[in-house]
Amino acid sequence: MALTDYLPQSLRRLACFLCDEIRANPGRANVMLRCVLASAIVIAVSMTLQVPFLALSLLAVFYVTQSNVVMTRLVGMVFIVGVTLAVGSAILVLKLTYDYPLLRILLSAALFVFSAYMMRVAKIGAAFFLVGLVVIYFQSFVDLTDHAEALVRIALWLWVAINYAIAITLLINSLFLPAEPVGQLESAMLGQLAAVDARLAHLERGTRGAGRLAAREVQSGTLTLQRLLRFATMRDPDYRRRQAFHLARVTTVSRLYAAMANLPESAAEVPTGVLRTLRCACGHLGHVIRTNERFTVGGMLANVPHEGMPGVLHRMREALHAFAVRSAAPESAETTRENERFFVPDAFSNSVYIQFALKTLLAAMVGYLFYQATGWQGVHTIMLSSLIVAQPSLGATTRRSILRIGGAALGSVVALVMVVWVVPRIDGIVGLLMMSLPVIALGAWVSAGSERISYAGTQLMFTFALALLDQFGPTTNLSEIRDRMVGILLGVAISVVVHASLWPEAEGEALRQCVARLLRGIAARLRQQGDASTTPTALWAESADCEAMAARVALEPTWQLGEGQQEVFQLYVQTMLAQLREILLAVEIFDAEIRAQPVGERRARRSALIWAETAGVSLEAYASDLIERPQAVRAPAPVAFDLLATNRSVDSGESSTDAAKGASESLVVCARRLIEQVSTLPAWSVGSRRIGTIE
Repeated sequence: MALTDYLPQSLRRLACFLCDEIRANPGRANVMLRCVLASAIVIAVSMTLQVPFLALSLLAVFYVTQSNVVMTRLVGMVFIVGVTLAVGSAILVLKLTYDYPLLRILLSAALFVFSAYMMRVAKIGAAFFLVGLVVIYFQSFVDLTDHAEALVRIALWLWVAINYAIAITLLINSLFLPAEPVGQLESAMLGQLAAVDARLAHLERGTRGAGRLAAREVQSGTLTLQRLLRFATMRDPDYRRRQAFHLARVTTVSRLYAAMANLPESAAEVPTGVLRTLRCACGHLGHVIRTNERFTVGGMLANVPHEGMPGVLHRMREALHAFAVRSAAPESAETTRENERFFVPDAFSNSVYIQFALKTLLAAMVGYLFYQATGWQGVHTIMLSSLIVAQPSLGATTRRSILRIGGAALGSVVALVMVVWVVPRIDGIVGLLMMSLPVIALGAWVSAGSERISYAGTQLMFTFALALLDQFGPTTNLSEIRDRMVGILLGVAISVVVHASLWPEAEGEALRQCVARLLRGIAARLRQQGDASTTPTALWAESADCEAMAARVALEPTWQLGEGQQEVFQLYVQTMLAQLREILLAVEIFDAEIRAQPVGERRARRSALIWAETAGVSLEAYASDLIERPQAVRAPAPVAFDLLATNRSVDSGESSTDAAKGASESLVVCARRLIEQVSTLPAWSVGSRRIGTIE
């Protein structure tokens, strides 16, 4: 037996989660190298010129270094604006209220509430996050000195330390190892086309071993292309001018990639030459992506026989042909970009945002009261934690709290080891860099992961830097490590209790609404009543939103819920979301089979619409139960598919050719698979209370 078999189930799940989160992904090493290079320069400059706040400079490097140049520059500009506003606000508060402590606290609290409110409603909420952070952070400096000039100098040095680090980071990301979104998009498309070609090659040779593409991979691939296209449009004027064309190209690749998940196991029923033709067309599309030429297929696809072709191959042919027609169309004028809102639509009508700001202020003031009452200067992070872990929902707040504690604990352990065994043996900048850069690289690697773990990497680096790099010489003081950890634990505990007890923002109800929208979107697509919100890309995006929300709901505090109800709710939600991904794939292949039916098979199409209507009605009823009766959701009623199939065969008895009969039988198989997938959606009954909400 393996060693992991002796571990408890929870530890095995944690190990699997960590292994999945820290594995190498495309572009992750690039982000880490850019982060380490910028950090090395910042450390050398700060130590040489004795620029204070090195830990904050490194924090700016981590936040500004993003997956591509567009995001790096955008975040960098927002941070420069935010730091300037923050330092200006802090100096203004000191100038007006330095001799009046009560007035200083009240004005700082007002600015803090305003900043927390703008974090939720403004497009550049990160800038106001910095304002609130600096304003509350400066209260600890005021209590350390009675010299106003020293406080102003601290504020100005803070502005220098962060902004020069941002400038170095922007320079590094622009000149060294730049990750251009256009190149990332093209690489992602070529990678998906290569996977399609490999699967078609396996099918053509009749070999087995090419595993079926999982629904989650289809979802991830589709959303990755859409996200990179958005960044490429922001970066490249050509992409903005030809945005419709590039969207059509990305959509074509996504359709081919999704179709690959539904390819048959055998090519026995595929007409001769079809697979070779499709492979040639996909290869030509890859060449066009690399060279930016016009995509033409000539008579290549026109000569592919329609009769007897499986629906999924017909869908691939249709996607390639549609893009060839689009490529031949004249170029459209530059797309007019809509003026984006600076505020969210309900910024001034939804009381949730001001409640969030007041909760965050209460947590900060409780921490400040503890800080003042104990006179414990080292735990000033208790106030910072109140804003750092404050997130729009209970689950997100809990996750940020866990990552902050975990990252700080790991960083503290590493710093402790370095203080005891490494610091006494170094005496120069080279030794300092050799000690620091491996830890920074580890933090950057974790930070470049998904949002489920990325903040832990930033916190690891920041804790380590505060302990060892905040002075211009070797340090052997271990109390800083202890005090910071105590401050983080107390601040996180206060924030979680306040956010869970006062106007809690649980997402259980929002999750039900999100899943119901997804169900109704799939039903509308089946019943031919869809719009832009029911395209495959939109439905995959909705599914990803539901999964992200479910992950946050799983971390919401459960002490006010019935025993075991949260676990039951999560079990059924995860089962349902996994099943919905499979249904989305089944809908894709069913739609492809309908389109592949010969022109004369009108009755087969009519029967297909009956099957689609049946599945759509079941999904609509399930969605209604999810909203109206969440404590007792019924499973979709079983469908007498054999009776439907019999009626179809009677109605369509005029099918005259073997190819038409084969196509009809393939449609029956796909319809059966779709209805079976719908029928296996779970039912549950978990008591009288609504799960996922705190009343």
